[in-house]
Amino acid sequence: MSRLFKACITDNIEVAEKYYLIALAPLDEILKPNPGNFFMLSIDNDYDPLLKRPFSVHRFVDGTLQILYRVVGKGTALLSNKKPGDVIEVIGPLGNQFPVPKNMENIILVAGGLGIAPIFALAEKISSPDPSLKKRRAALHLFYGARTKGELLCINELSTIGIDPVISTDDGSMGHKGTIVNVLKRHLTHDPSLKTHHSLFACGPEPMLKSLSEIAEKKKLKAYAALEQNMACGLGTCLGCTVLTKTGYKRVCKEGPVFPVGDIVWE
Repeated sequence: MSRLFKACITDNIEVAEKYYLIALAPLDEILKPNPGNFFMLSIDNDYDPLLKRPFSVHRFVDGTLQILYRVVGKGTALLSNKKPGDVIEVIGPLGNQFPVPKNMENIILVAGGLGIAPIFALAEKISSPDPSLKKRRAALHLFYGARTKGELLCINELSTIGIDPVISTDDGSMGHKGTIVNVLKRHLTHDPSLKTHHSLFACGPEPMLKSLSEIAEKKKLKAYAALEQNMACGLGTCLGCTVLTKTGYKRVCKEGPVFPVGDIVWE
């Protein structure tokens, strides 16, 4: 089964200012993606922009791939203008996935900004019945931060899968005021249910992930992060997305994008 395929756009809607949800129906059978995987999307059939763009898996429902993205430049601006019925070229699923534990553990999910896309996918997987799990999980806690209320995504969708996230915004327009890292610190200090048997999974801006790695080390948490990195090929050949780890440089598109946070050499 080839990872290179064409997909028909079935929807491409603005869900918040400059944030879009695109739905893609593959024209051929594809491998089922897992939370943490990503896809490389062609933007146009022309040569400008030449390179495909990487996007995390948000949802895969009834054979349709859903991706959240933000318009930040020419490529994503062109993508936002795509209409239902348009066909684009896609490569994926690529990369590794979040290593979800199968035993009884508290799960802490942390999303910053658009990092909610893969974190939602992981939350949905954990919340769904899974016969491979040995026991029912102890608890699932989701911490979600953004700059302002208008940039918080998927709140209603989280509710439909039974998750009431702890929210923070930089400006205090919704939830706690301040960073989600500081909110998590307070919860780890005061909430007895977060004291033992933790696994932490995160995606978001690098400063947030760096702070989480420090918390994980101090609290002795097993912690993993999906890194956000510019990519040219997505296949590990161009070496354009390398990150320094304690065992040398690793390719985010190939050895990642999910890494144990303690393995990364944070600047």
